[in-house]
Amino acid sequence: MKIRLCIDKTVHDNAAHYYDKTKEMREKAKGLETAIAETKKEIEKARKEEGKQAERKKESVKIKREKEWYEKFHWFYTSGNRLVIGGKDAQQNDLVFARHMDDTDLFFHADIQGGTVVILKDGTNANEEEKKEAAQFAASFSNAWKNGNASVDVYAVQKNQLSKHATGGYVPTGAFAITGSREWFRKTQLGVRIGLIDFVVVVPQCTKTKIKREEIIAPLSSGKEKGELAKILAKKLGAHPDELLQILPSGKSKIIEQKNG
Repeated sequence: MKIRLCIDKTVHDNAAHYYDKTKEMREKAKGLETAIAETKKEIEKARKEEGKQAERKKESVKIKREKEWYEKFHWFYTSGNRLVIGGKDAQQNDLVFARHMDDTDLFFHADIQGGTVVILKDGTNANEEEKKEAAQFAASFSNAWKNGNASVDVYAVQKNQLSKHATGGYVPTGAFAITGSREWFRKTQLGVRIGLIDFVVVVPQCTKTKIKREEIIAPLSSGKEKGELAKILAKKLGAHPDELLQILPSGKSKIIEQKNG
């Protein structure tokens, strides 16, 4: 390295000049290092934000799928892989019976005024566990939930025991005349599990169906209104509140357990 000395200056003056210059360069170097460090932080921050945005975008993209015919009703599959459907209103109660109940199916209903008609497909060949699942589904989608009841009796009958015509009486929409003995499921507990398969689903609490990010819901007269709970669950599950409103039981509810599996 070459050093230029001014001959008209003393050795001390030349040394002082280079000392000041070196000091200035060191300060500039420190400033540069600080600037580099700050730039690195900004780059890392930008990368993280970009990653978050990409993740949010990924979560918000919904793959459109063709829905099955039974998805317009309340529905689930039992632990034995049998389909269960239930009407969402009186008209649908008539519809599931008239169009979708076969001779080997079982009809479930809570022993209370007002509730979904639940059809367990091939129910006459189902085991007790599957029947209890269908019974809990019928209990949960009845006015027992709206009343804040913890349990309710549920019965099951076969198709040949049902009629839309009663002798000397009128059978209203969504109601049925029933003859013969009934299979009873006494004090059936109310409760559902809501979570994800590839989309939001609701199943009876007692079924062993595996779902992700599940929330176990039970009725509670002092709990959250259906609309409020729908917003909470929608946020947790990455769904739209309207989607939850379509599948939640009517009435106030509480979340009694949540799992992130």
